Amino acid sequence: MLIIADNRLPDNAKHKLEHYGEIMFLETGGIVYDSISGHPDIFFCQLGNQLVIAPNLPEKYKHLLKDKKFSFIEGEIPLGKKYPQTAVYNVVCTTDFLIHNFRYTDSMITYAADERDLIHVNQGYTRCNLMPVAPNSFITSDKGIERVLEKYATNVLYVNPAEIQLPGANHGFFGGCCGLYKGKLFIAGSLSFFTDGEKVKLFAGQCDLEIIELFDGPLFDCGSIMFVDQSG
Repeated sequence: MLIIADNRLPDNAKHKLEHYGEIMFLETGGIVYDSISGHPDIFFCQLGNQLVIAPNLPEKYKHLLKDKKFSFIEGEIPLGKKYPQTAVYNVVCTTDFLIHNFRYTDSMITYAADERDLIHVNQGYTRCNLMPVAPNSFITSDKGIERVLEKYATNVLYVNPAEIQLPGANHGFFGGCCGLYKGKLFIAGSLSFFTDGEKVKLFAGQCDLEIIELFDGPLFDCGSIMFVDQSG
């Protein structure tokens, strides 16, 4: 199993993650704007154990994935410096749904996920704002996404992202603080610093999830924490 995480995670969060698997710490320069330059959910779209990667992801990460025998395909659209060119791979994929603003989605993602139902939302930074926590259960920090998903008989919790830290931006988003692996919801930060923290704990409990807080501090948008198993 490989964990993909932003190299700007606090050191104590990195050390805690190391107990769960090998980590590929991501950092780039000059491809997208600095606040998101190490964010996995900008450079990768995860569809089960397969990754769709931005073609201009630095070559060293492509080589690492190949050497470790992880399954990936390259997308067709290079990332750009500004939104929406930064949102091309920021897609949520579940067993049933592919959720994104499909005006921006790279075609390799929709091709690879062809059996899933497409749910269009206006927010291009979908994965940043939406954390799937169980089949048909989600936590989102975007009201528009919440309204759309409620039409699909899904269980959706909205949380206010105003307190979430993202250096260089007014605030981050909830999905970008999180990762999910084998019944554990990993959170970059502590919910005790988050006004909606008790709501998250209750919702996670209803989904039979164990919460793993990676450090004691305000929630930090690190562009999601990806857990990828080798296929086959």
